[in-house]
Amino acid sequence: MTCLLCLLFTAALNIFFYRGETVLWSGWVFTVTKEGLIFSAFLALRLVLLVICSSLLTYTTTPVSLTDGIESLLSPLKWVRFPVHELALIMSIALRFIPILLDETERIINAQKARGANFDTGGVGKRIGAIVPVLIPLLLSAFRRADELGDAMDARCYSGGKARTKYKKLRFSWRDLLAALLLAALIGGIVVLRFFPVFPL
Repeated sequence: MTCLLCLLFTAALNIFFYRGETVLWSGWVFTVTKEGLIFSAFLALRLVLLVICSSLLTYTTTPVSLTDGIESLLSPLKWVRFPVHELALIMSIALRFIPILLDETERIINAQKARGANFDTGGVGKRIGAIVPVLIPLLLSAFRRADELGDAMDARCYSGGKARTKYKKLRFSWRDLLAALLLAALIGGIVVLRFFPVFPL
């Protein structure tokens, strides 16, 4: 629902405030142009594809496999002393914490509703004010979980990426080659369409 509202809001902004040559409707400070409609349609399509592709990736790939793949792709940066393993670890922890924080947010909202809080009525200012009692416990819970995670890593003598081994090693196969070729073809097509547009605005 939030993604749909964000998509509609972004499309509406571009429809009413995009400057074009062919004016279809004009009133007060709003102007609807043909170019604005085309641009908004392409922008909405980009956002929808972004959400679909990211959801498809997270639904079909485990966080461990995703971070291992990112670490393998960024491994050449180790030559310039870039902390590749630490970056992959941060991404893995962030991906694991997202559903935990969502559950924690729902629990806090239900607890506030049980105490008489109302999140569904009132103006914009009142609704924003009602979010504050949710954000403060959520931030405290996130800091507490991060502190507990740091203590657990210290207790297990975690030492970063120094001489660490993997239980499952990723190997390059024909599927990876096919995916790389398809991705290269997609990027090439996007570049060609960028400089030689089929539907010029």
